[in-house]
Parts: sequence; structure tokens; C-alpha cells
Amino acid sequence: AIIRDPEILPPVDYLICESTYGNRLHDPITQAMTELAEVVNEVWKKRGKLIIPAFAVERTQELVFYLHLLHDEGKIPEIPIFVDSPMAVNATSIFRTHPECYDDETRQKFLDHHENPFGFESLTFVTSTEQSKRINNSEEPAVIISSSGMCEGGRILHHLANNIDNPRNTILIVGFMAQNTLGRRLADREREVKIFGTKYPVKARVKIINAFSAHADYEEIKVWTRRLDRDRLKGVFLVHGEPDAQTNLKEVLEKDGVRRVEVLKAGEAVEL
Repeated sequence: AIIRDPEILPPVDYLICESTYGNRLHDPITQAMTELAEVVNEVWKKRGKLIIPAFAVERTQELVFYLHLLHDEGKIPEIPIFVDSPMAVNATSIFRTHPECYDDETRQKFLDHHENPFGFESLTFVTSTEQSKRINNSEEPAVIISSSGMCEGGRILHHLANNIDNPRNTILIVGFMAQNTLGRRLADREREVKIFGTKYPVKARVKIINAFSAHADYEEIKVWTRRLDRDRLKGVFLVHGEPDAQTNLKEVLEKDGVRRVEVLKAGEAVEL
């Protein structure tokens, strides 16, 4: 959404490909923005907090970008938005100083109007622990974007512990959550979770939006591989995915004419 699309690879003999979203499709981004606006407005009306676990690099910047668009279009209220992650703050500064990497849409929406896509009046970047604590102690509505994305560490754990048992609040899941993580347990809508060794009832609403993941879905991977030289391509090896996702992506690529699609296992030797 922000960075230019990747260039096509030169002809390759073998391709190692991730398969995280090998059995699902992303929601259209227009639908996702509509849902994001609805969630923000609902939290505002409830006088609650919107807690968004997000990876510090790319996911956080993408969320800030879309919240900025919704703010400029008047589709969300003047609700305070906090990015509470030192790493995300540093990563955002890198995004900000390299506009030559932006795609045409971002350039047209912001740079041509001399605007910073990662800065507007409702947005605050948080670095200090004291400021992070003040956000948790505040009773005012807010949007809090914090890492780690799968809720396995970082400041997001403090925000969840302080807000998960309040029905006025919403936890927004915007990316893939691996098995056996706190993020996955929230996405599976477990009624009770453990944070810092203490059990908390999940009374906050849990909402999932599937469009913001940086992982390509199976249709995007299929289309991307069509742009490779398939006469040269001898095989595709699938990594980084759960079994169901890898099995489905293997079938999708084979049906599309890709030769030798294999799911790799740790420690397995492959003959080329």
C-alpha cells in the first residue's frame, strides 16, 4: 500500500516461497477501510479504547497511512491515535525519509500535496515508558497501535492487560497469528487468556480484518508466479506456513501448471 510493488525476478530454476496465507484471500482494501472506520467510530461512541497489535515494521506504517486517509476524509472522529513502540517509531522515521520508495498512490495522495503520510494532528508517537503508562491510566477514548504483532512480548501486553476485561474496548486483529501465541488465542476468541502469568477474562470485543497482512494470499502468489519464466522454473518449495495453508497452496499452483511443488520440512534434504 505504501511501498512500490516488487520487481519481477529474472528467470530462476527454483523458487522458495512462503505460504502463510496459502489457504485464504485478503479482504478488498476498500472493504477493510470501511470496517476500520466502523470500528474506530464504535469505540469512540462507547468511550473506549481500540487496541491494535501490529508488527513494528510495515504493518504499523500501513495502519497509520489508512487512519490518516480516513481522518482526512472525515470518516473517523478526532480520536487520539498512539503508536506505542520504540521500534515502530524508528522504523516510521525511515519510511518518512525515503519517499522515493513510495508507490504512485501514496505519492498522489500525500507527497503531491506536500503532506507527510505518517503525521497528522491526532497522531502521537510514544517512546518513553512513562508516556506509555499514562495512556493506560487515561479514561479517554483512544486508538493504540503497539507491538509485538502476535502479542508475545512488548508494550502491547501491558495495553491488553489493562484493557482486555472492559466491554467498551475493542481488540483489532490485523494480521496472521501463529499457533500457540496469545494473538492466536485472541483471534480464536478464547474467553480467558493468560498475560504475565495472570488469567484475564476477555470481555473486550475482538474484531478481525484480513486485508492488512503483508503476506500474499494464494491468489496473489499464483498471479505472481505467472510472471516468472515457467519454462525455466523447475520447482517451487513452500516454507513458512501451517500444514493446511501449504497443502492448499500446493494444489493451487499445481492446478495452475507449476511443475514440482513441494512442502519442505525442517532438516529435509532436497535433490535439485
